[in-house]
Amino acid sequence: MTPISRSGSGRRGVASLTCGALAAGGLAAAGVTALEPEVASASSHREAPLISGQPQYDNTDVYAFVSPDKPDTTTIIANWIPFEEPAGGPNFFPFAEDAQYDIHIDSDGDAQGDLLYRFTFKTHVKNKRTFLYNTGAVDSLHDPDLNITQTYDVELLRLKNQHLRSRTKIADDVPVAPSNVGKASMPDYAKLRSQAVHKLAGGSTAFAGQADDPFFLDLRVFDLLYGGNLSEVGNDTLKGYNVNSIALQVPSHMIRQSAHQPVVGIWSTTQRKNAQGYFTQVSRLGSPLVNEVVNPVGDKDTFNAGAPWNDGQFLKNVTNPELPKLIEAIYKIKAPAEPRNDLVDVFLKGVDGLNQPPHVRPSEMLRLNTSIAPAKSPKRLGVLDGDNAGFPNGRRLTDDVIDASLQVVEGELLGAKNDLGDAVDKNDKAFEKAFPYVALPTEGSRGPLAKGTSSGTDVRSQLGDALQPAGTDTGMDDTALIAGSAGAGALGILLIGGGLMWWRRIRGRAY
Repeated sequence: MTPISRSGSGRRGVASLTCGALAAGGLAAAGVTALEPEVASASSHREAPLISGQPQYDNTDVYAFVSPDKPDTTTIIANWIPFEEPAGGPNFFPFAEDAQYDIHIDSDGDAQGDLLYRFTFKTHVKNKRTFLYNTGAVDSLHDPDLNITQTYDVELLRLKNQHLRSRTKIADDVPVAPSNVGKASMPDYAKLRSQAVHKLAGGSTAFAGQADDPFFLDLRVFDLLYGGNLSEVGNDTLKGYNVNSIALQVPSHMIRQSAHQPVVGIWSTTQRKNAQGYFTQVSRLGSPLVNEVVNPVGDKDTFNAGAPWNDGQFLKNVTNPELPKLIEAIYKIKAPAEPRNDLVDVFLKGVDGLNQPPHVRPSEMLRLNTSIAPAKSPKRLGVLDGDNAGFPNGRRLTDDVIDASLQVVEGELLGAKNDLGDAVDKNDKAFEKAFPYVALPTEGSRGPLAKGTSSGTDVRSQLGDALQPAGTDTGMDDTALIAGSAGAGALGILLIGGGLMWWRRIRGRAY
C-alpha cells in the first residue's frame, strides 16, 4: 500500500485507450453472463488449503514472454514447490515421480488447450547405504559422487475440443539440475545449470531444475494488509528461497495459430496419481495472485481441481472482489464501483488491440501476443507504464505484478490514478541473460562465517590432530586436544561439546 514513485511516460495513454475500449462496449453484457471458462489461477505460494500440504505438486508461478535474445521464440517458465529452504537436506527437493507436470497452450482463444507439454520425472539412487545426497564434490550431472539424480521425459500432446489427436515423445531421460547443496558439494553450480539445458527437435529448448524463486513481493499483506499501519513494508518475503523450475523455449510459430492471430493463452497444471492408479488434477495456475487474493477459501480447492472452460462459477469473485473492500476498510481508500467489468476485460479477455484474440471466450490465463518485440529497457509496471511487452501481456521475470495488479484493482483503468505498491520493486538476485533466464538457486552453505575466520580460510588447519587419519598417535591427550582446538572459536566449542566423543572413537578405531 506504499506509494511508489515511477515514471509516468506513456502510461496514461495506455490506460485511457483501455478505458475507452471498455466504455465503447468492449465488454458486452452477454459476454459477462456467458463467461464459463477459466476465471482464476494464481501465484500459488500455499494459496489453497489442500495443496498447501502437497508442496511437490504446488504450482507457484507461470511466466511467458518473447525471448529477449531470440525474439522468434517464446519462453515459458513454470515453477513448483514453494519456500524451498536451501539447506533443507538430506532429501532436498526432487520433482514428484507420481505427477504429471503440464504446460497448456490455447492458440485460438477458445479457453481450451490446443497443445500440452507434459513433463514426467524419475529418480535414480546410486548408493542406498548412505544418507548423503552427494558423496563428494560434484563436477557434472553424471558425476559418480552425485548420489541422487533425476531425469525427465517430455511429451507433446495435440488436442482438439479436449480430445487427444496425437502424442509425441520429444525428450527422453534428460538430466535434471540438482538442488544446490552448497559450495563444498557443488563448487561450480553454474556449470551444472548449463549442462541441464537440453536442445529438443525443431528448435526448442528445455530445462528442469532448481532456481531462485523469481517472484518478489512482501507477503506480509496477509497480516491484514501490512499490519494495518504500514509499519513494516518493503521486505521481499521470498528472498533466499528456491523453487523447482521447468522452462521451455519454443519457436513462436509452433504455438500460435498464425501470423495473423499471434496471441496465445498459457497455464500450467499438476496431476497426481491416486490410489487407483489414475491421475487427478490437484493444482492449476495461470496469472499471478488470483487464487490467492480473489477466490475465497471455499472456492480455492475447487478451482485447483477444475478445468478452465468450467470456471463461470467464479465470475462473481472477479466482478465483486474482496480486496478493494478490505483496503477501503483499513486505509479509507474508496473501492471502485461494482461490478468490476474492467477487471473482466483486462484479465479475462486480454486488452483489445494488444493481447485479446478474436472471438475470445473470457477466461483467466496468461495471454501473450507473440508478435510484440521484447523491450530494450523493460519497465517493471509493463503495460501500465507504456511497455506493451510486459504484464499483463504475458509475464516477464522482471515484471512487478504486485504493484501493477494492485493499481488496476484499485481502479487505475477507471481513472482512479494511484501509485500503490508493496515497496518491493525487483528480485533480490539478478536474472540470467540467456535461457532459462531464472537466477541460480541460493545454496545451502550461505550462513555467516565461523567466529575468527574469513572468506577463503580453511579452518581445518586450526583443528590440529583432530583430523589426522584414524590410528595415528599424536601424543596428545584429550585435554591437550581441547586446549589446542579452543582457538578455532565456534569449531572449538563443537569439539568440546560433541566432537570429543567422536575423537575418542577414532583413536580407538571404533568408528
